[in-house]
Amino acid sequence: MSTKYPSLGADHARPQLGRNLTYGMLDSLGRAIVTGRYEAEPFPTEAELAKQHGVSRSVTREAVKMLTAKGLLSARPRQGTIVQPATSWNLFDTDVLSWLLERQFSVDLLRQFNQLRVAIEPEAAALAARVATEADLQRISEGLARMADAERGEDDPLDADIAFHVAILRASGNPFYAQFRDMVATALRTSIRFTNRLKGRTANLADHAAVRDAIVARDPAAAHAAMRALIGDVLELIEQVEAGEQHLHPAK
Repeated sequence: MSTKYPSLGADHARPQLGRNLTYGMLDSLGRAIVTGRYEAEPFPTEAELAKQHGVSRSVTREAVKMLTAKGLLSARPRQGTIVQPATSWNLFDTDVLSWLLERQFSVDLLRQFNQLRVAIEPEAAALAARVATEADLQRISEGLARMADAERGEDDPLDADIAFHVAILRASGNPFYAQFRDMVATALRTSIRFTNRLKGRTANLADHAAVRDAIVARDPAAAHAAMRALIGDVLELIEQVEAGEQHLHPAK
């Protein structure tokens, strides 16, 4: 996470400051766990953590509880608090996803993100074609307009693309699809950040417009196919990268 936190060490000052300290510690420990710091050493006790970070035991205890809820830690009798394997982590938690992205980038992770998008977004687009309200259609068109603005340097390309896709999730009318918005936004941010680094590679406005047009035309099959093609293009690019035809480098 990019949020800035106040200096650790004065958690007794005000309740809000104590809360910030808790989240600051959560962020620090979460990154450390996900990036492998504790793979070769045991996870510290609450007393050790409190001393290391200069915070109270209550702040430490709350941060550990939150990490446990995210699946990163578990407390076992006579074993103390231990780091859980990655298979136990809640990958739908946006904090966990953000920490994962701090690890060395892998094309495998990018592929997994987009495989998940394939399972969600085409169906959401098809539903949107059936049930989207006029307000939903307006938000989708606004997202597309923002993407056009971004091509002219008048908007942020990442934010515009995410706004378009999130608008479609919401337009599906299905609250379960809508709940994927943060995960899809994170997946998109990762995917776009890296694929746009390829020479000559930018979001294809015409392909996005095809999705919008199919939804506006109330054509579920066309909306599904257009969204599937949009994400399939990214998956094809990933295959090219893995085959050594392109070289993908993280944004600086």
